[in-house]
Amino acid sequence: MDAFLVSTGIVALAEIGDKTQLLAFLLAARFRRPLPIVCGILVATIANHAFAAAVGALVGRLLGPDVMRWVLGIAFLGMAAWIMVPDEVDDDETPPARFGVFLATAIAFFVAEMGDKTQIATVALAARYSAAVSVVAGTTLGMMIANVPAVYFGDRIAARLNANPGSLKLVHGLAALIFAVLGIATLLGAGRNLGF
Repeated sequence: MDAFLVSTGIVALAEIGDKTQLLAFLLAARFRRPLPIVCGILVATIANHAFAAAVGALVGRLLGPDVMRWVLGIAFLGMAAWIMVPDEVDDDETPPARFGVFLATAIAFFVAEMGDKTQIATVALAARYSAAVSVVAGTTLGMMIANVPAVYFGDRIAARLNANPGSLKLVHGLAALIFAVLGIATLLGAGRNLGF
């Protein structure tokens, strides 16, 4: 259960303002069909994060627990810094509707997620825990928590962010702080009680 809950929380935080969340806004504005967009996001996330978890599980087996503690601690600190870098999505990154809304979303999300913060977090979490299914379920839920509201309420969310641009910076700052604390705790060994 730790793997699931930690994975959900970390990915939901990392996804706020991320390139794929911005892509969800774009897809919602372009296609205006929320259900196939959400289904496409779900399928793409499961496929991408299952691959990432397989890589993470392999890395976890190859490295010992002491090395993994350092890798995870440094990865969390890197995530803290990376969150503070604003992501952008170009309009030409959304595939044409000739594939249909579901397939266009699934392809766009799968490609956009390659090498993304949440995919890297999935690799690190799967390397730490020996429960790849729980990690994938948690990271997928985290992605859905962040992206489903973007699809359904994107116009309202965008209007609020435009009215108060400092609010997104505040959310990014809080997420970065949480990742920094997790990184330091992991490096100091205090994270063992939390599963790190």
